[in-house]
Amino acid sequence: SIFGVPGDFNMPFLDFIEDHPTIEWIGNCNELNAAYAADGYARVKEHSIGVVVTTFGVGELSAMNGIAGAFSEMVPVLHIVGVPNTTHLKNEPMLHHTLGNGRFDAYTKAAEQITIAQTMIMTKSQAAAEIDRILTECIVHARPVYLTLPMDLITAKIPAESLKVKLSRTPPPNDSDIEKYVLDEIMKLVDDAKQDIVVLVDACAIRHDVRREVNDLLVKTQFPVYAMLMGKTAVSEEHERYGGIYIGSITHPSVKEKVENANLILSVGALKSDVNTGIFTYRIPATHTIELHSDHTLIGYAQFPGIGMKWLLPKLTERLSKYQEGASQIPVPRYQLDVPKESNNKISHAYFWPRVGKFFRKQDVIVAENGTSNFGIMDVPMPDKAVFVSQILYGSIGWATLAGTLGAALAARDRCLGRTILFTGDGSMQLTVQEISTMTHHKLTPIIFVLNNKGYNIERHLHGLDRRV
Repeated sequence: SIFGVPGDFNMPFLDFIEDHPTIEWIGNCNELNAAYAADGYARVKEHSIGVVVTTFGVGELSAMNGIAGAFSEMVPVLHIVGVPNTTHLKNEPMLHHTLGNGRFDAYTKAAEQITIAQTMIMTKSQAAAEIDRILTECIVHARPVYLTLPMDLITAKIPAESLKVKLSRTPPPNDSDIEKYVLDEIMKLVDDAKQDIVVLVDACAIRHDVRREVNDLLVKTQFPVYAMLMGKTAVSEEHERYGGIYIGSITHPSVKEKVENANLILSVGALKSDVNTGIFTYRIPATHTIELHSDHTLIGYAQFPGIGMKWLLPKLTERLSKYQEGASQIPVPRYQLDVPKESNNKISHAYFWPRVGKFFRKQDVIVAENGTSNFGIMDVPMPDKAVFVSQILYGSIGWATLAGTLGAALAARDRCLGRTILFTGDGSMQLTVQEISTMTHHKLTPIIFVLNNKGYNIERHLHGLDRRV
C-alpha cells in the first residue's frame, strides 16, 4: 500500500501507482494522516517500508509532523514529493504552493532535519542511483528518507539494469579485531556476574531486525528476559523465560526487584527516553550493563563505535550458550495481571485494562494511542505472536487514531495477522477521526475502544485537574 493525497504536482506519478497491478493506492483525508498511516504500516509490516506521496509545499509540510515521528522512533518511511518541472525549479518563478519569495529549497531544508537521506532528482541520469541510495539508507538505518520527483521527469525512461541488483538490507560488517575484543570483554563481565544475568529488550530490537537473533540467544542461554515499554512484544510475552515490563520506578515491584538487582544486564536496542524509563528512573548502573545497539556497543562506560548488534549477537550467543544449564535454574515467575473484583458497576482503569487483556488473541495487532491508553496497557500481558504498536518517544496525539491504525490494519491484512484493536481517548480521537471513512472504503474492520476522558486527561493530570482542557 502507498498512502497520500493528490495534488497537481504529483498527479502524473499517482497514475502509475493507480495502474500498478500489485500496489494499492490509499487516498487519505489529509497529508498528516497519510504520514501517520505510512508509519503504522511500516511498524506492522516488518522487512518492508511505509510510503507516503504528497505534493510540493502545502502537502509535504502537512505531512512533516508524521515524518518527524517516524524519524524519532526509527521507522522506515519513504516520503515522495511531486514538485514543479525542472525549468521552474531552476528559474524559481512565483508559483502557487511556494512562499512567494523564490525560496524553492525551503521545504527541502525542512525535510533535511527529519529524514536521514534526501535526493532531489533533476536529471534522469541520476535517478536510479540516487533512488537506490536513499532506499538503502531508509532500510539499513530504519529512518525516513525524502525524494522529489519533478513533473517533467516522471515519465522519463531510464535503463532497468539496476533493478536486477538487490538493495542491501544489513549494516556493514563489524571490524573483526575490535569485535573479538568486545566479545572478550563481555565474557569477563558475564563470568563475574556468576550467572545472575538478565536480558532487557527494547524497541530497536524490532526496528533493526534482531528479533530472531534475540530469540536464539534466549533459547541457547535460558537467561531471564524482560522488556522496556517501547519493546513490548519484541519477545513473546508467553516465552517461558519472559518476566514482564521494566519502566523504572513505575515497574511492578516483583519485576523491578529482579531487574535492578541483577548482577549484569544485557540490554538490546535500548531507547532511554523519559517516558520509556519512567521519567528517567531507570535504576541500572552503567557498570552492571552491556548495551547492544545497531551501530555501537557500550560496555560499562566504554563505547565501541561501529560494533553493531546484528553481527555481534550470533557470535555472543555462541559464547554464552555454555551458561544454559545454570541460567535455566533461575526462576522467572510468569507475570500475571488479575482482573479485580469491584463493588460497583463503574468501569475503572484498574478493572478495564486487566479485563481487556482477556479479550486478546494470538496474532492480534494492538495499537495504543498516546496518553492514558499507553500507560493503561503497559502491564497487560499479550498473547504469543501479538504485535503491540505505540508511539512512546515522539508522543503525537492522534498518531494512532485513526491514521496509524489504518496503516497497521492494512499491514495486518497483508501479513494475514489477526484483528487490529485500537485503544484511544476522546481527545486524540478528534484529531484524526476522519480516517474512519478511509477504513470503510477499504473494507477494514478494526475494533476501536474509545475512553471518554471528557477532554485531554493527561494534560489535566500534568497541569491541574480543575482545568477545562
